[in-house]
Amino acid sequence: MVKYPSYPYFCFMKKVLIALLFPLHLFAQPFSKEETGRWEKQAQQISIIRDKWGIPHIYGKTDADAVFGLLYAQCEDDFKRVEMNYIEKLGRMSEVKGESSLYADLLIRMIIDSADAISDYKKSAPWLKKLLDAFADGINYYLYKNPATSPALLTRFKPWYPLLWTDGSIGAISTGGISEEELAAFYLSMKQPVEDMKNDAAIVPEEDPAGSNGFAFSPKITASGNAILYINPHVTFYFRPEVHMVSEEGLNVYGAVTWGQFFIYQGFNEHCGWMHTSSAVDVADMYAEKIMQKNKGWVYEYDGIMKPVMEKKIQLDYRNGNTKREKIITAYYTHHGPVMAKRDGRWISLRSQNRSINGLIQSWQRTKAKSFKEYKKVMGRLSNTSNNTVYADAEGNIAYWHGNFIPVRDTKYDWSNPVDGSISATEWRGLHTVESSVHLYNPPNGWLQNCNSTPFTVAGINSPKKENFPVYMAPDDENFRGINAVRVLGKNKSYTIDKVIEAGYDTYLAAFEKLIPALVKAYEKNAFPNNPAYNQLKDAVDILKTWDLHCNENSIATTLAVEWGERIQESIRKIKLMAPSTGNVEQTNQFAATATANELLQPLFEAITTLEKDFGKWRLPWGEANRFQRISTAIDNTFDDARPSIPVGYASSRWGTLPSYSSRIFPGTKKRYGVNGNSFICAVEFGKRIKAKSLLAGGESGDPSSIHFTDQMEMYSRGEFKEVLFYKEDVLKHVERNYHPGE
Repeated sequence: MVKYPSYPYFCFMKKVLIALLFPLHLFAQPFSKEETGRWEKQAQQISIIRDKWGIPHIYGKTDADAVFGLLYAQCEDDFKRVEMNYIEKLGRMSEVKGESSLYADLLIRMIIDSADAISDYKKSAPWLKKLLDAFADGINYYLYKNPATSPALLTRFKPWYPLLWTDGSIGAISTGGISEEELAAFYLSMKQPVEDMKNDAAIVPEEDPAGSNGFAFSPKITASGNAILYINPHVTFYFRPEVHMVSEEGLNVYGAVTWGQFFIYQGFNEHCGWMHTSSAVDVADMYAEKIMQKNKGWVYEYDGIMKPVMEKKIQLDYRNGNTKREKIITAYYTHHGPVMAKRDGRWISLRSQNRSINGLIQSWQRTKAKSFKEYKKVMGRLSNTSNNTVYADAEGNIAYWHGNFIPVRDTKYDWSNPVDGSISATEWRGLHTVESSVHLYNPPNGWLQNCNSTPFTVAGINSPKKENFPVYMAPDDENFRGINAVRVLGKNKSYTIDKVIEAGYDTYLAAFEKLIPALVKAYEKNAFPNNPAYNQLKDAVDILKTWDLHCNENSIATTLAVEWGERIQESIRKIKLMAPSTGNVEQTNQFAATATANELLQPLFEAITTLEKDFGKWRLPWGEANRFQRISTAIDNTFDDARPSIPVGYASSRWGTLPSYSSRIFPGTKKRYGVNGNSFICAVEFGKRIKAKSLLAGGESGDPSSIHFTDQMEMYSRGEFKEVLFYKEDVLKHVERNYHPGE
């Protein structure tokens, strides 16, 4: 007779089998019945209408309802990106990626303190606390209703998380120029227990300068007599989705939201719109401290008085295979801030404002501004630490502000380098007001532009004057996009939305204006019958000589120019200018004027040789090499020449083209694939009724199985925009799905 195991044993083994087959957290229930009941009730007050492009239009009774619905919708589209943004801001990437991320975590934990975020949450005004609670509730409700979702780390989101990241910018963190490598080197030198830390995680350097374009057009140069705003951030693809939030408390805002944040970062409401470009305004400073060892601790000198260096134990947990380990770091602080590096024998501390409750309030309040006066009042909070702002409104105003959070400093010091931390003369002296910062309202030419470039060309000859402002207020260089924008925007006196988009898609590569003639001249002086290598370049040089400097899908010249241009970049960066620099523009022009024939011609020869090797020909149309392939970070995260991709005619904004498409060759590929550039693009006209067109890179959803993963892909490659559905009656004509969160 067969003997069966006892029933208790059978139940035990069943539980073991389930635990082996399914991750434990799928069955963990971290939420109480009271919580889930409250969420279910709130969800009934919220409608999410997905239009034919999958764009979520969230309608709620209150602002908090709209936030709840927004975060639920974001999680539906790409929970992984929502979660990863907060894992990073919590300084916990090592728990997911392993020991190689410890330096990055240490840096974040030293400049963003969770305890401060928690304290700010506790003292928040009731209206703000409702929004913060709704943020956490929306995500947690999603996790509750979607148990198959597998968080990498965060199984419950806390309402204070948004106070770790109070700015929607991709470059919201400022360390004043201190690198992660410097931070690691300093704490290694202090014989901290980090000797076995590795830096294999290497930060992939940006192939191109981070950037964005913002244009504003006043009624005097538009066909309708209404102001028009052009929103064109250049960021990592899929960094922001397109959303619409509406509440019965006066919220009606459309635009791009950074994954995991509850305010629309770049967008518009019925009254006004705003486009942010990354700013080089000095918002963080390095202080060289005079440090001495005393007894078993450290002291530093300040105005002749010795003060104790503060110490703080920071525990860094990290994944090591399937186990969890930890390291304890003793971090040092002066009254300026955390000690982050050591230069010329002196400790370097950092003063910065990388998060603030006022910054989050400002980010939210601008979405509800109803006039130019109200928007300026919001700007008066002086807490936007990383952005310039291009603005337009229904009253017909256009405006530009260069930065917003700008500490007042003594101009006799060079704030681009560490200043003496031992004297009070180098302390910040409050903040510059909005009106004392670099700004411009309603210039007579009728247009404004910023392309992450100097504010002193923002309106051509009508721009603010450089000599009227301290250097630290606008150290931004000119770039080739800025040069091209000024060239393009003054051409038209009767702008429409379509003409604005056309201007925003000008593909002129201004960087090659002097480089190509220099190349041609070098060739013509050195091409001799007895020099076969140089004679092999003849056809390529002839193609470049007659090129109109515009990139497009069928252009062989674009392929040659970009492949050649990338090979001379290192030489350009090494150019030392005697006069004060305006950055890469002057370096490029100086290189063109002084480069030897070999410095110009050898890289072209190498480009041709590589193209022949990889493609069997060097006469390669740009679209054959330059491709768009949407990959899923949740599945493979690799580009593959064997998989479907489509041609793209745009190039990197480094070269001056206004639409940016930064592509590169990856391990195992011969073709180039786009990774950043134009992401959410929108042109909006203000008036009695909003008119707008928009476009996304690829599509709204991060799910490869969704039709909205690639439904805008072909449109993106052609610069073909869709109509924005801003009014509910229009949304209801194009409904794909109408539901409450959780359904």
